[in-house]
Amino acid sequence: MADYDSPTDIEPQDAEPVSNPCSMSLTTSLKSSVLNYEYENGRRYGGAGQSKYFIPADEDESNRLDLCAHMFSLLMHGELHLAPIGPDPHRILDVGTGTGLWAMDMAEKYPSATVLGTDIAAVQPSFVPPNVEFEINDANEDWGFSAPFDFVHARYLGGAIRDWPKFVGQAYKYAKPGAWVEFMDFTMTFYTTHGAFRPGCAVDRWTEELKAALIDFGLEPEPGSKLGGWVNDAGFQNVSVKKIALPVGLWPKDRTLKEVGTINLIQFLDNLEAFSLRPMTARGWSVERINEFLREVRRDFKDPTFQMQHDGFIVYGQRPME
Repeated sequence: MADYDSPTDIEPQDAEPVSNPCSMSLTTSLKSSVLNYEYENGRRYGGAGQSKYFIPADEDESNRLDLCAHMFSLLMHGELHLAPIGPDPHRILDVGTGTGLWAMDMAEKYPSATVLGTDIAAVQPSFVPPNVEFEINDANEDWGFSAPFDFVHARYLGGAIRDWPKFVGQAYKYAKPGAWVEFMDFTMTFYTTHGAFRPGCAVDRWTEELKAALIDFGLEPEPGSKLGGWVNDAGFQNVSVKKIALPVGLWPKDRTLKEVGTINLIQFLDNLEAFSLRPMTARGWSVERINEFLREVRRDFKDPTFQMQHDGFIVYGQRPME
């Protein structure tokens, strides 16, 4: 298996002017009709169960998730997972499936498997492969699946999970003996190894404000670096932790990282308000004050001299044979 660790010291390109970027089944397999939507500041938020996710659940957010799915594919060199799950898994679970792209890709790659994707918002497509099912439920609540899985997968759930040790423990409970789990998540904190980014600038203050709001909500804003410990503590063995660096912007010299950075920049710039409105208004900010502050944040994101990056972590492990 290839080594997917990426260096945190990404080589920037030579200084130059930088432009800113800015066969399917007819049967839908959504089993639940719980569409518990709320509307705030002109955006729609989803939430089965008791969870309130800080990012909207609407068409704009679905487009962002699909863009991020392409970014994750680049980071993983086209692989859908790193865990060595074998050629013919029978049951696969994707927790926090979002638009369901990963679940559908896995269903195509493993026609032997039934792939179940779960989420608190019904943003999945109606036309899906025959071996894919989607259910609306809250991963923070007790899981109640009828049978265990050969592979349990979850990614990009920072700011969504209230109790990560419980969450990983439930993945252990519903993994078959010998089955694998894999988690992928990130830090929100930006840094640089070569650029002009400095702590205390507008974009740094923005991330600190969002992290504080998520903590106020009882959520973990930066689970990435802690995933390995939680997976070990849950009882998994053969645990592997892969650290990856995500640039923000067009500044990397490496062609793939430049594409990753471009996508990452676009998904931040196009969604600053979506990321900010619910958490910052909960901390007493007015919408007008938020928009004024975000103008400064946007300038920082667009500054090619900042050469910002943040870290991602891919962790997988195996439930022991019993």
